[in-house]
Amino acid sequence: MIRKDIIDLFRVPAGATIRLKDYNPGWKQTEEMEELGKDALKEKARKTLEQNLADLTQAQDLLYADDRYAVLIVLQAMDAAGKDGTIKHVMSGVNPQGCQVFSFKKPSAEDLDHNFLWRYMRCLPERGRIGIFNRSYYEDVLVVKVHPELLAGQRLPGQKFGKRFWRRRYQDINAFERHLVRNGTVILKFFLNVSKEEQKKRFLERLDRPDKNWKFSSSDLAERAHWGRYMRAYSDCLSATSTQWAPWYVVPADRKWITRAVVADVVTTAIRSLDLKYPEVTDGQRVRLAEARRQLSAE
Repeated sequence: MIRKDIIDLFRVPAGATIRLKDYNPGWKQTEEMEELGKDALKEKARKTLEQNLADLTQAQDLLYADDRYAVLIVLQAMDAAGKDGTIKHVMSGVNPQGCQVFSFKKPSAEDLDHNFLWRYMRCLPERGRIGIFNRSYYEDVLVVKVHPELLAGQRLPGQKFGKRFWRRRYQDINAFERHLVRNGTVILKFFLNVSKEEQKKRFLERLDRPDKNWKFSSSDLAERAHWGRYMRAYSDCLSATSTQWAPWYVVPADRKWITRAVVADVVTTAIRSLDLKYPEVTDGQRVRLAEARRQLSAE
């Protein structure tokens, strides 16, 4: 497992005002890591991920059997930060029957006829399951904040879209998440912090490699042009919505091996920290089990 003091580097303190530029997207997070060196650190990350995947498989089985908690993993990031790859690698050992992934695109006409949280509520994981939101309701305080013209499609009555409006949206999200936590949903939120330079490299790779051409969209460049506005929107969002009950983690994303190790460690640790147990067998059930064994043995 990754040491707690290292994980704490990535966790956004509840109530703190942060600036994303203060978070390092690379692997040199501490002097200790720098002294250890990239290759040695990468090997440690590989072993950590390997162990966490094994632990997560066991933890998921217990989560499903216990049937009291659900786990919601929220992934937010700029384009090419590695959300899909993180899901693929961190969840590689999880039973597909106990895990569900939703990727949210532009809202439909039906979605826009409801409040901005509605379409996400429909996809929440049930007890015993792990749910992953690849982008989420946070898009409505990120993309929509960068492109406020999108608010016209939401047909909100009598609204002025100033600071008060966004503050109230943050409050709505915090209240929504608190309700979920009070009813047994563990919420883990990750912002995959990729640098603008690394995003450029990954975009160029998508353009240079035929097998990755399909991943590139002209809208990627259009959104990249708003990088500064997105960083301010993310800083405001993380500051306003990292809470004791639903914390944000700003995870370095310039090196995918760090991203995957950190996310897997936080998820596994969170599930294992729950008071999970297999259902106890009652005296009546024991009698029926004994009778079933007697009948099978007699065949």
